[in-house]
Amino acid sequence: MRTPTAFPTGRTLISVAAVSAALLATVATSAAVAQEPPTQAAAPAVPGQTEAAPGALAQRLIVGYKSGAAEASSNRAAEADATAKGKETGEDVDFQRRLGTGAALVGLGDARSTTEVADVIAEFRSDPQVSYVVPDRLNTPQADPNDTEYGKQWDLFESAAGMNVPAAWPTSTGSGVTVAVIDTGYVTHSDLAANIVAGYDFITDTAVSVDGDGRDSNPADPGDYYAANECGTGIGASNSSWHGTHVAGTIAAVTNNSKGIAGIAYGAKISPLRVLGKCGGYDSDIIDAITWASGGTVSGVPANGNIAKVINMSLGGDGACTSATQSAITAAVNRGTTVVVAAGNDNDNVANHSPGNCANVISVAATNRAGAKASYSNYGTGVDISAPGGQTSTGTANGIYSTLNSGTKTPSTESYAYYQGTSMATPHIAGLVALMKAANSALTPAQIESAIKTNARALPGSCSGGCGAGLADAAKTVQAVSGNGGTTTGTTFSSTSAVAIPDAGSAVESPIAVNGLGGNAPSALQVGVDITHTYRGDLVLDLVAPDGSTYRLKSASTSDSADDVKATYTVDASSETANGTWKLRVQDTAAQDTGTLNSWKLTF
Repeated sequence: MRTPTAFPTGRTLISVAAVSAALLATVATSAAVAQEPPTQAAAPAVPGQTEAAPGALAQRLIVGYKSGAAEASSNRAAEADATAKGKETGEDVDFQRRLGTGAALVGLGDARSTTEVADVIAEFRSDPQVSYVVPDRLNTPQADPNDTEYGKQWDLFESAAGMNVPAAWPTSTGSGVTVAVIDTGYVTHSDLAANIVAGYDFITDTAVSVDGDGRDSNPADPGDYYAANECGTGIGASNSSWHGTHVAGTIAAVTNNSKGIAGIAYGAKISPLRVLGKCGGYDSDIIDAITWASGGTVSGVPANGNIAKVINMSLGGDGACTSATQSAITAAVNRGTTVVVAAGNDNDNVANHSPGNCANVISVAATNRAGAKASYSNYGTGVDISAPGGQTSTGTANGIYSTLNSGTKTPSTESYAYYQGTSMATPHIAGLVALMKAANSALTPAQIESAIKTNARALPGSCSGGCGAGLADAAKTVQAVSGNGGTTTGTTFSSTSAVAIPDAGSAVESPIAVNGLGGNAPSALQVGVDITHTYRGDLVLDLVAPDGSTYRLKSASTSDSADDVKATYTVDASSETANGTWKLRVQDTAAQDTGTLNSWKLTF
């Protein structure tokens, strides 16, 4: 028998934690990326010369014939030559069309490896009538945004610990998605204004609101400064943070406007909901904001005309997730809104801090510029994913740069500054969710969370205590859910044959025969699992493709004491043939608890 961890209870006031840093004026310039011209010499084929894009095998070749060759002018001759080359290499090679330059576009059929493509290339190159043969390469926009401070946003683009955001933009910019930022409100900023839609001020206590009134339709941030001891004995004075504006800029700052920074989901809109003021904000106001943002009804507040599909909560306090807060979050998720929250800045287990420990949220830890857990970030099995949060102790420019205001108490001139915190990591994930929803509006919150985890990469640096599935990868995740690289038909295959899972025993497998689809599986293959088990942390789940390749769905966890596994996992199976026998492999890795695989399904 295992005993679940007990959490302390009791909390009313949530404090906003943000670390301000000096604004740097240095503007980094971006280098243009030029594409190398096709190699035309008859050199041996190498992997890079067989790819349409890095990591993606070429599906077509462009073949230039020498002047005077029949294939240079006759489509029939080019077609016959492609067929002959296919017979020589054992591949399905076919002439597709003539390009404007006179070159022939040749398809590679079912060629699935670098070696197979290289064999076809070598066959063409050995023909004295062929002038050149090159892959039909895939090109994407390579220009950096023209925002003048973009060079400071290492968190978006640096290969070591950035979130690989620019490579996601050709697929999605977040257009059509509203993100609710539940925070300190919004202070006017020209690099954000075009992406701000109506929000609301939910603060009821005038001592907290500072603006002299209670709830109203104006979410403007008047400043959250306080004097020494004003927020508790021994608590020092603090200038206004403009925290909500900094968070909003990371998500959706206006981009390619020749000024300031670039937003992760710069096509999305921000609905600022004010719940934090002087000394913090109350659960009751936050609960109403969550409800209203997701389309629920709040007494005395007009209906929301900008329902959010993503909620960002870069806030937190101590203790367990209360039933009241959990109820609001669960209702929001049931309405189809994804809730993204900060894990907290206490260098402690997130289990001790709410709402990072609530269920049905994406709990976000922070990493530094080296890709390791930031020194302040909370950790633990309750963390779902990590994202750049910065660490200014190693240099101001190692923080997260975003929109701000220069006022120390009340609003003054607009500005930009480096902050650090899980508050800064959270909007990275909220922005990613907006990109995903714009790319595939049918995604549920559970599918979004699963896809972010599945497509994360291992942390470049260290993490002690648990940092979730790894460092989020925006491009890979957006590509997976958009269906690029695979075919999504919505066809479901299932198995309802119950399989007993032996306690601390060998792995068991349940097969599903897939047929009639053709082509490859999608990049967002849905794997639905229904397992009854008295301690799900014992279980390891793998999807086994028809060729024997395995995809880890769930790892064992000694601290996950909950019952059952009833979940849907998203797998990028675009390299696998759809038809064939797929298997779900389940193993119980520890003693004392037993279970049954009741059913599972695959949705293509």
